Amino acid sequence: MNPKVDDYLSNTTKFQKELELLRSIVLDCGLIEELKWGTPCYMFQKTNMILLGAFKDSCIISFLKGALLSDTENLLVKAGENTQAARIIKFTNVKDIVKIKSTLRTYIFEAVEIEKAGLKVEPKKHSEYNVPEELNNQFKQKPDFKKAFKALTPGRQRGYLLYFSDSKQSKTREARIEKYTQRIMSGKGINDCVCGLSKKMPGCDGSHKYIS
Repeated sequence: MNPKVDDYLSNTTKFQKELELLRSIVLDCGLIEELKWGTPCYMFQKTNMILLGAFKDSCIISFLKGALLSDTENLLVKAGENTQAARIIKFTNVKDIVKIKSTLRTYIFEAVEIEKAGLKVEPKKHSEYNVPEELNNQFKQKPDFKKAFKALTPGRQRGYLLYFSDSKQSKTREARIEKYTQRIMSGKGINDCVCGLSKKMPGCDGSHKYIS
């Protein structure tokens, strides 16, 4: 048990018992416990495999390569519409966890075997993502903007396409595109800091001024 996770759980106000039970199940499977991104993270050797978390109406166990699991009991769901690799199971009480305790262990051991085999989830190519009509309109009106967007790395293009497409309202999509136009023209990704690193990457402590 990692003392940092002890502190996390002691300060958790929601679903504390549920998270403690999930924690014990995962640790019984021999994974290494760390606290990453402010949440309990479980590793096989040096690879992140499982996250635990609590939200307003539920707690979750997240399998970071859940898309590769056989999911014989149809328990896994995507965290979001555009999620590719990760799959989660939501819980609202201890009883629901107890009911599928053995199944969770089976899933965890299968996830370990996936890591041993070196299997990976192949990400969609950026060309497979829908380009919002509002973005296409900007491409037609501003050739330099289109050129700058196409010059971005595939990962940066995916980030913008997912974010722009995420809203159902055309006005919101237009506003998002306008907000990030200068960043795209500068060759920056949606999460890039002025230091040149992503906010999510080690090496950037988040104290820099971000381009908006």
